[in-house]
Amino acid sequence: MKSRILAFPLALVALMSTGCASDDQMARVEQEVGDLKVEVFKLRQQAEEQNRKADAETQAASQFRDEDRRFRADLSENLRQIQNNTRTLGNRVSTMSRQEPAASATATPQSPAGDDEKAYNAAMLDYNRGNYALASDGFGLLVKTYPQSARKADALFFMGLCQYNQRAYDKAQAVFEQIAREMPTSNQFLPAKLKRAQCMERLGLKAAAVKALQELVNGFPGTAEARTAKQELDDLGF
Repeated sequence: MKSRILAFPLALVALMSTGCASDDQMARVEQEVGDLKVEVFKLRQQAEEQNRKADAETQAASQFRDEDRRFRADLSENLRQIQNNTRTLGNRVSTMSRQEPAASATATPQSPAGDDEKAYNAAMLDYNRGNYALASDGFGLLVKTYPQSARKADALFFMGLCQYNQRAYDKAQAVFEQIAREMPTSNQFLPAKLKRAQCMERLGLKAAAVKALQELVNGFPGTAEARTAKQELDDLGF
């Protein structure tokens, strides 16, 4: 088709140079010109279609690269959370293994679980299944309904973990600060202070996070949380 388009002007020049073109010949020339215009139009459409396809492929490739980067970032953050939780758990197990057993042979039997205990267990079931939003609502309802429950500190702590696992670090920090401020004798006091520092780190508050971690290292030496805080400081270069 391209050779036909290129050759036609030469034939037209040759025909006109004879000076004796008939009406039939001119009609054929006009027909050829019309046909060539159609062919040029088709070629132009094909070129535009190829350009659109190339643009679409380029856009799709760019979108795939963006999604791949987001996936890698999410995976890295999830692995980091798993490592931190595993590290904390390992340190706590190490501490508990050196403590003397608290139970005695004369201990009285435990009373049946109350309503607050049932509510706590139900929320923990959702937490263990990864239903963090539902579990957070359950822990929050327990704290509101049973403000004097022995499970209040645990419920608040796991509610904070639910927020943390959903990357709502500002909300999680507020919950952990409440535990550290209002429940200094709770078994969740030190874990809450550690998670509070980790929330600060996730929020980009590096100086505040370093200060909070150093408070654990200096104020509670020998505890599992202090050892984890020391490792966190080492990771941050302090």
